[in-house]
Amino acid sequence: MTEAVIVSIARSPIGRAFKGSLKDMRADDLTTQMVQAALDKVPALDPKDITDLMLGCGLPGGEQGNNLGRVVAVQLGMDHLPGTTITRYCSSSLQTTRMAFHAIKAGEGSAYISAGVETVSRFMKGNSDSLPDTRNPLFHDAEARTKAAEAGGVKWHDPRDDGQIPDIYIAMGQTAENVVTITGISREEQDRWGVQSQNRAEAAINAGFFEREITPVKLPDGSTVSKDDGPRAGTTYEAVSQLKPVFRPDGTVTAGNACPLNDGAAALVIMSDKRAKDLGLTPLARIAGTSVTGLSPEIMGLGPIGAIRAVLKQTGMSIEDIDLFEINEAFAVQVIGSARELNIDPEKLNVSGGAIALGHPFGMTGARITATLLNNLQTQDKQFGIESMCVGGGMGMAMVLERLS
Repeated sequence: MTEAVIVSIARSPIGRAFKGSLKDMRADDLTTQMVQAALDKVPALDPKDITDLMLGCGLPGGEQGNNLGRVVAVQLGMDHLPGTTITRYCSSSLQTTRMAFHAIKAGEGSAYISAGVETVSRFMKGNSDSLPDTRNPLFHDAEARTKAAEAGGVKWHDPRDDGQIPDIYIAMGQTAENVVTITGISREEQDRWGVQSQNRAEAAINAGFFEREITPVKLPDGSTVSKDDGPRAGTTYEAVSQLKPVFRPDGTVTAGNACPLNDGAAALVIMSDKRAKDLGLTPLARIAGTSVTGLSPEIMGLGPIGAIRAVLKQTGMSIEDIDLFEINEAFAVQVIGSARELNIDPEKLNVSGGAIALGHPFGMTGARITATLLNNLQTQDKQFGIESMCVGGGMGMAMVLERLS
């Protein structure tokens, strides 16, 4: 049976939105650099033999509109190469990898580009209050319920129990506070996870870990950026525990136990195993399986639970078969809650830090986590890994990878 394998990957450093190192980079320009870098790692592949370029973007509007996938293909001089832009919010570039996986399995082609980008610095410029209201009025009552919780004192329970519709437009921070309500995970536990993320990222940086996966970005002024902006050396629990709640006056989610807003891009080249062999390539990893599941939008942070269970069932594996896990750290509470429900060993989870330290450029995150997971599997000489994330709107996605080199 044909297998889909990853033969190269390139990711940019992650910049802090609005004031960070990539704030002046357009999404298309940034993505073009990463796709070219991924292709440069497989010179044996004729670009004319690539079937499609699939780009994940969490919020594809403004500069991130106009079908960025096709824009990037043309910028690269590959007029022959079709391109598409896909959004599944936080898992957009895991979705494009899934699409390449499916297309190869179906025999539709033997080589694909899966990429992801988000430049929050660029698409959120200006006064959002001046934009037209595009929300469906069907959800007005649900939004009012969320606003009441945001004001404080209202504890979450499933609106479906009362015959009500969930708030599809709920802010992600509010979903994190809802997860706190139903899991009982404390502020201290969240803060200690946030500190661990920073400390693990700092240790990985000092060991040269991220240098192995980051492709430097050339900025418009001719300078280059080669390091993530986010990690904060020397982060302590004492400092993080003093931060004020962000989303509710009586809440527990803070800037210290949640991811920031970011900019970044990444790209993978995915092939059939036969094509890779014919080209004399040694694949980095085999895609063993992928999954996507749904749950209430108001507790989207627990999405990895269903997604990981689904992909394990699909691949005939168990939690014990997996050597390393990467769950995107949108919020500490959702990673802790998901890991506990699944009985994941904390020593196997986000071992080089996660998005709380590194950042979460929505469309980039799926591909970035793939790079970090493969890096960790190689560093620790392990075989199987899972990447997963919660997804805005109430979803979870997951993928099982088998390291091959």
